[in-house]
Amino acid sequence: MLRRTILASVLTLLSLLARNTVQASDAAKVENDKKLKILLVAGGCCHDYATQTKQLKEGIEERLKCEVIVEYSSSKTAETTFKIYESDNWAEGYDCILHDECSARVVDRPYIDRILKAHQAGVPAVNLHCAMHSYRWGDFRQPVSPGAENFAWYEFIGVQSTAHGPQAPIDISFEKHPLMKGFENWTTGDEELYNNIRIYGKTTPLATGKQVQKPRARELKLNPDAKAKEAQAVVVWTNLYGPKETRVFSTTLGHNNKTVGDPRYLDLVVRGIEWATAKK
Repeated sequence: MLRRTILASVLTLLSLLARNTVQASDAAKVENDKKLKILLVAGGCCHDYATQTKQLKEGIEERLKCEVIVEYSSSKTAETTFKIYESDNWAEGYDCILHDECSARVVDRPYIDRILKAHQAGVPAVNLHCAMHSYRWGDFRQPVSPGAENFAWYEFIGVQSTAHGPQAPIDISFEKHPLMKGFENWTTGDEELYNNIRIYGKTTPLATGKQVQKPRARELKLNPDAKAKEAQAVVVWTNLYGPKETRVFSTTLGHNNKTVGDPRYLDLVVRGIEWATAKK
C-alpha cells in the first residue's frame, strides 16, 4: 500500500513538472512571437526625412515582426522639436525607440531630460546618423568628460561627435563581434563620416569607416598645396546607458536616401533593434 502511494505521488509530481514545462515553453513562444511596437522619430535639418521614414518603416517591417509608428516633423530647421516628447509618458507602450531626428540647436533641458528619462527607465534605443549631433549645448566642440554639465546626451549615445566630413564614399569594416555575424565589409555611396572626439567606457565599437577627404575650398584658400587625407572613425557601436544599463545601438551612417534604402543598411538597423530589444 505504501509503495503504491509513493508511486502515485511520484507520477503526480512528474505530471505537474511536465505541465509546468509545457506552460513555460508556451509562454516563451508567445514572448518570442510578440509583435514589437517601434517608434521612429524623424525630422529636422538637412535630410530627406519624408522619404527616409518610408524607407525605414517598410524595410524594418519587411525584416522583423513589428509595427513601426512614425512621428515625423516636416520642419527643416535645427530647432525642430516633436510634440510627442512633451509628455512625461511619451515612450509608454513602445518596445524600442528609433531616434532619427536632427535637432542640433534644441537645448531646452526639461525637454531633453524627458527624452532621456524614458531610456534611463529601460526603454531601448537605436540612434541613426544626425541623432548623434542633436541636443548638444555648452562647449560641445571640445571633449566632454563624464559628469560634465553638458554630458547628458553623450552619455546616452556613448560617443561624442562634433562634425562630419564631406559627401564621399565610406569604406566600412566590421569588427569580429558576434553581433555583426553575417555582415560583410562594404563601401557606401556618398555619405558623411562623423568624427569621434570621445568614446566612453560602456561603448563597444562594431564597425569602422574610412573616407578619403579632399581639401575643401576654405582649406585650399589657406593652403593651395593642401592634399587629400584619409579620415577614420567608429561608425557603428553599442552602449549600455544609465542605472539599468539600457541597450542603445547607434550608427552614424544614413545621410542619403541611397544608403538608407540599401538592404545592407536596413539589415544593420534591424540587427540593432534585435539586440536592443534582446532579440539577438
